[in-house]
Amino acid sequence: MSWTPPNRPPTRGELLLYHVLRTIAVGISRVYLPGHVVGRENLPAKGAYLLAPVHRSYVDWLIVARVTRRRRLRYIAKAEIWKSKFVGRLLEACGCFPVNRSGADREALERCRAVLNGGEPLVMFPEGTRRSGPVVEDLREGVAYLAVRAGVPVVPVGIGGSERAMPRGSSIPRPRRVEVVIGKPIWPPQRSVAAAGVADAGDQAGAAGAAAGGDSAGVAAGAASDRAAQRKQGRVSRRATKEFSDEVAAAIQSVFDEARRLAGVPND
Repeated sequence: MSWTPPNRPPTRGELLLYHVLRTIAVGISRVYLPGHVVGRENLPAKGAYLLAPVHRSYVDWLIVARVTRRRRLRYIAKAEIWKSKFVGRLLEACGCFPVNRSGADREALERCRAVLNGGEPLVMFPEGTRRSGPVVEDLREGVAYLAVRAGVPVVPVGIGGSERAMPRGSSIPRPRRVEVVIGKPIWPPQRSVAAAGVADAGDQAGAAGAAAGGDSAGVAAGAASDRAAQRKQGRVSRRATKEFSDEVAAAIQSVFDEARRLAGVPND
């Protein structure tokens, strides 16, 4: 599998290609899925952050691209796509990078952290997979876990109307109004400088499983090393990380409710 290291600064040509592809994709999507983006002022003007959208449809990744035209957004894609060098390079031009979702991929964590360490925004769907209905539940802890270790804020994003546009079982989007609401950044619990750089292999495996979309069992893979690490000064406990994840979930629910209201989606 060939791929470009996610922390390498993009060249001018790559940025130009990204903006061209984004303009075309977003433009086409607006024809079928018109709508507004509310709360752009909440996006950090510089520095890395995790963009955490609700996930109700396959078109969500495209809708999320509407939130900013000034900065390149990075996306996680399954590694199998990179079997085709051409497709892989095209996805990289769109800001994607590969991760192995078949378990606790240590490289997944490192690639996500590399993107954030490079100062770029990273899109992660904290629900892990497409859900249905108005309630945000069973949030994976991967986003919170990564935000804590990278020391970056999480920006909640609500997308209203995308499930009506392309529900489960649909292969072609239907013309529907889709609204996007961006919430205020949520900062993770602070860690000491000394503790922030401490992460052994077991800890990385647990975090990688969560970052790659694993459930709480994936996070538990690093529990033993977490307990040891918590004895180090300034280490954020798993309980604090869970509380932060709950705070993120509540914020996503809030902006999701508002996006649904703006899109005229009934609370059924």
